[in-house]
Amino acid sequence: MGDAVGQMLASAVGIAISPLPLIAVVLMLATPRGRANGTAFTLSWIGCLAVVVTVVVLLGSGADASGDDGPADWALWVKLVLGVLFLLLAAKQWKGRPVEGHDAQQPGWMKAIDRFTPGKAAGLAALLSVANPKNLVLAVGGAVSIAGSGASAGGKTGAVVLMVLIGSLCALAPLAVYLVGGTRSTEVLGGWKAWMARHNAAIMTTLLVVLGAKYIGDAVGGL
Repeated sequence: MGDAVGQMLASAVGIAISPLPLIAVVLMLATPRGRANGTAFTLSWIGCLAVVVTVVVLLGSGADASGDDGPADWALWVKLVLGVLFLLLAAKQWKGRPVEGHDAQQPGWMKAIDRFTPGKAAGLAALLSVANPKNLVLAVGGAVSIAGSGASAGGKTGAVVLMVLIGSLCALAPLAVYLVGGTRSTEVLGGWKAWMARHNAAIMTTLLVVLGAKYIGDAVGGL
């Protein structure tokens, strides 16, 4: 299991530090339906991420993604493609960063979040978790790494659960602070939201470059 966890950890952390889901949950928790909408968003995020990771791991394991000498050739080629995608996403992330002294433009759904129902909150989580290209590539990349590891079936299952939990911290952590933090939760969550929005471009660009280099290096070394 240790090999599988080590392979997917960076991808899981990349999903966890995505600012949009954290900002979405923080904004929802400040509305009259905050508890219901925040819970619906978090459960939907966990469920969607779990489905994507589980399906990729099952398909990869069924296609013999690993062998006696390490990952199969097709798994290495997939990692090579994902590595290139990570670098392209990093370039796009850095190019699209807000000009110094200006805040990033807010998407339309943020302005309508006061009117969200639990169903809409769950739908937004599905869009941000698996329809977002960056998160989808990170999820697939982590799942391919688990499938290509030498871990047993039980080890891969444990790695999937751990990856989903880590990747869901962006939604779980704000909800937990809201539920147990009392009156201080608003101040704490507001600070998280502001910090993530301010430093998102630098954090995600660095992470994506590191992941891209790692995936390409693993693929080239294995091929």
